[in-house]
Amino acid sequence: MRYDTEHKQRTHERVVKAAAKAIRAKGPDRVGVADVMADVGLTHGGFYAHFDSKHDLIAAAIGQMFDEARERLNVAIKDRAPRAALANYIDFYLSPGHRDTRRDGCPVAALASDMPRLNIKVRGRFAAGRERMCHALADLIRRAGSDDADAEADSMYAELLGALSIARMEPDRSRSDAILERSRRALKRRLGLDRN
Repeated sequence: MRYDTEHKQRTHERVVKAAAKAIRAKGPDRVGVADVMADVGLTHGGFYAHFDSKHDLIAAAIGQMFDEARERLNVAIKDRAPRAALANYIDFYLSPGHRDTRRDGCPVAALASDMPRLNIKVRGRFAAGRERMCHALADLIRRAGSDDADAEADSMYAELLGALSIARMEPDRSRSDAILERSRRALKRRLGLDRN
């Protein structure tokens, strides 16, 4: 049975979204092509109608992850003044909900330690996604009045990632929650978002 182009595109998107969730949850080395295809009700043989290799699938999934991360940023900042938008994004990013939803969370926090072991195409896609997120944050920081928005965005992103990663490592939930709370307050204070 032959399918039209739209069907193939929808199927491709389903595979990429399933791969993105699986890769964030398990890491790229622990995700099998057959498992991803089975998640969307397809056979392993159908994989090659969409991708040349597992690396191509991982690169596409990373692009999807960053598209989702950008959409979460857009939701967090929608209809808010720049300072309120930044504070809201920090609250979202360093929340227990984001900490606990690794399958849908930030791709950098989930995959940064995997990148050195992956091929250049995958690492390039990852770097481009991270750079787009930093540019979006820098734009917001610039509109909030910073003279050094690019440096502030790089630093903010690093602080967000570090705090989230440490909170995820902490086995005691109350201590993990405290890490998130202290980090939210400290980051807002450093960026001057705690002042009215």
